[in-house]
Amino acid sequence: MESRRVDLGWLRIFAVIGKAGSLSAAASALGLTQPAVSYQIRRLEKQLGVSLLKRQHRGVQLTPEGLRLLDIVTRSVTEIDQLARSFRNETDRPTIRLHTDYAFSALWLIPRMHAFRALHPNVDIQIVATQRTSADRADDGDVAVVFGTRWEFECHPVLLLPERVMPVCTQGFLDRHGAISTPADLARARLIHLDAAEPPPWFDWRRYFAELGVSRNPYAGQGDLSFNTYSLVVQAAVGEQGVAIGWMGLVDALLGSGMLKTVGPMLEAPDRGYWLLPPRRSDVQSDLLATWLKAEAGIS
Repeated sequence: MESRRVDLGWLRIFAVIGKAGSLSAAASALGLTQPAVSYQIRRLEKQLGVSLLKRQHRGVQLTPEGLRLLDIVTRSVTEIDQLARSFRNETDRPTIRLHTDYAFSALWLIPRMHAFRALHPNVDIQIVATQRTSADRADDGDVAVVFGTRWEFECHPVLLLPERVMPVCTQGFLDRHGAISTPADLARARLIHLDAAEPPPWFDWRRYFAELGVSRNPYAGQGDLSFNTYSLVVQAAVGEQGVAIGWMGLVDALLGSGMLKTVGPMLEAPDRGYWLLPPRRSDVQSDLLATWLKAEAGIS
């Protein structure tokens, strides 16, 4: 027959008695009456079948059994208190949601997140990344960084990264396939494309060549690659698979490290790029994030 389980409501009472050394002092510390504390201990001793305290003229002394129990109780109560504090701290910590797309979060935001955590260690950020972020956010307090043109947004956006693009590839790709010195050379190279709806809202290869007045032979693209996310486009370029359109601001670290190099002229679209959309309902945390994003983008 299974033995009866001991009621654990006495844990803190016994821990305080062990620390205070008297029933009355424990009762005062816990906001209880001395008879109530004494009753709990007598009930516990009955359940355990052993004496835990020796009543003395002044206070109480723990029996050997009481000392063994106190060691376990003290550790348990301490760990429970610590866990409760961590629960409360997690609940109280402010959280900011930032909506953006995969490219901005992977290539621009995440490499810089250590700087924000160093400045604001008590603020949590939840990054909500999607294929292409819209201007609509689920919560009025959310911050968003969205790719588009100025006329798409009803609020007062801040342009963080204007669209500036240059063809990029690795030196290893050039060593194997030949140098790219002119736009005509570029048109004959193996290209890496970012799939998008037609017409794409950014520079793609067709628009890039059109801006330069260069025609590309349809047969030149038979070895091209296409991906549905820009992060994969960049990864393929780093993997020496071809030439990609490099968005300045997203591939700067790769250019600076020498992993990628530019192989063509820059094109710009000053009214198009990544825009910071302020929350509809501003608060302290969202203001901190918006201010930091602008500072990281070099905007005063």
